[in-house]
Amino acid sequence: MSIEYSVRITKTREPPTMKTPHVSHQRPEDENLGVGANMAYGLQHVLTMYGGIVAVPLIIGQAAGLSPADIGLLIAASLFAGGLATLLQTLGLPFFGCQLPLVQGVSFSGVATMVAIVSSGGEGGFQSVLGAVIAASLIGLLITPVFSRITKFFPPLVTGIVITTIGLTLMPVAARWAMGGNSHAPDFGSMQNIGLAAVTLVLVLLLSKVGSSTISRLSILLAMVIGTVLAVFLGMADFSSVTTGPMFGFPTPFHFGMPTFHFAAILSMCIVVMVTLVETSADILAVGEIIGTKVDSKRLGNGLRADMLSSMFAPIFGSFTQSAFAQNVGLVAVTGIKSRYVVATGGIFLVILGLLPFMGRVIAAVPTSVLGGAGIVLFGTVAASGIRTLSKVDYRNNVNLIIVATSIGFGMIPIAAPNFYDHFPSWFATIFHSGISSSAIMAILLNLAFNHFTAGNSDQQSVFAAAEERTLRYRDLAALREGDYFSDGKLHDCDGKEVPVIEPDDHDHGHGAPKVQVKSSEHV
Repeated sequence: MSIEYSVRITKTREPPTMKTPHVSHQRPEDENLGVGANMAYGLQHVLTMYGGIVAVPLIIGQAAGLSPADIGLLIAASLFAGGLATLLQTLGLPFFGCQLPLVQGVSFSGVATMVAIVSSGGEGGFQSVLGAVIAASLIGLLITPVFSRITKFFPPLVTGIVITTIGLTLMPVAARWAMGGNSHAPDFGSMQNIGLAAVTLVLVLLLSKVGSSTISRLSILLAMVIGTVLAVFLGMADFSSVTTGPMFGFPTPFHFGMPTFHFAAILSMCIVVMVTLVETSADILAVGEIIGTKVDSKRLGNGLRADMLSSMFAPIFGSFTQSAFAQNVGLVAVTGIKSRYVVATGGIFLVILGLLPFMGRVIAAVPTSVLGGAGIVLFGTVAASGIRTLSKVDYRNNVNLIIVATSIGFGMIPIAAPNFYDHFPSWFATIFHSGISSSAIMAILLNLAFNHFTAGNSDQQSVFAAAEERTLRYRDLAALREGDYFSDGKLHDCDGKEVPVIEPDDHDHGHGAPKVQVKSSEHV
């Protein structure tokens, strides 16, 4: 039995009388809600991304061995640079800024790479990180005109691997935080520290489950506040350094020294910049679709140039690569507030916070155990985002599964064995000592080898490839009855009686997957 469907599509044209006079259409993102609404919704954007923007300078500062006062300056610099980058992205200048409601801040993509650079010793340390960010961002700025042509080399297969590895690579950081942060401290790994981290984690989960939508979105920040208050009562928090240093001040250019430039560090940061460009492109396209506005290649290019320009200047004040915050894209979707002026107001708040170094010292004084409990969720969310991206990958009859397995496994080597590359050349160790760089390089090369350079690919893929897609004919499905089940290679009805299964006829041989026919007395 065969069933054919015929669909006729016709084009209609409106009569001339239906034409309407030309009306100037305002873009949805250009709506101005007024000062009060802009401030309220802008503050909400800041609160949504605040935990993410301060986490990066905290991680890098601790890895570099900076004092709490200097970590406070790092946090202030990141808030200041993020605010300026947000204003550039939302309000825009000629050739810079996509003029969309996007919040900019320090990108998580480079954390593992920057920690590897500052931990490598002999490659310039913290100043080498600043130099690598400047140089890699300049390269990113120069390639933005042609970036759209190479995005095919960064499909969800590659970006999903990289984002997943970022989250997995950061999990040891969360574990060290939960244990107390300082491995030389006498209470490192004590039950008090781990218990405080566990309480913070439980608070995050509890607030996410029973709180309102607003409380749920702020669950990490609120849990950190409650955990810190609890630590004060337990004598596990020291805020004496908060009063050390100026209360107000403009971020000092090159406070942490002049940037130094090392080839290996720059090369590894170039990979981070590529990932950042891909992530920002996705965020720009996503927010454009959410608010219902047109995003063409010119607008996309303006947004990417703003990303790279702000990343170039951020290290002058002591900050790092800037990118659009995905959680704020989700906030735009949840609230339905499309105005870019709302986000620009949030950028002004960030600049003001950046001019208050004591706020950075307050954050730096939060017990690391509290940060560890929140970090488990925060970093795990990054990994989960990568897994969600990898779920879009087609694994049927190809080697995408082995590409994912090999790339993530390669990226986990520095985590499982930190001294794995100790006997390699220093430039090589700097690149591959970062799990994100390792997995990104492997993912890009394997994707090129198996999915772009297809010469030599076997028709019969390896055991790592999923089986061919199964197909069943309509009459086979129609012959099944309620309660039928398959067991030990035999079909049984609801009473457990075996239903005869006949072999495919000659016409079916050689035409794709074998067809299963069920003998039935019913006419189909």
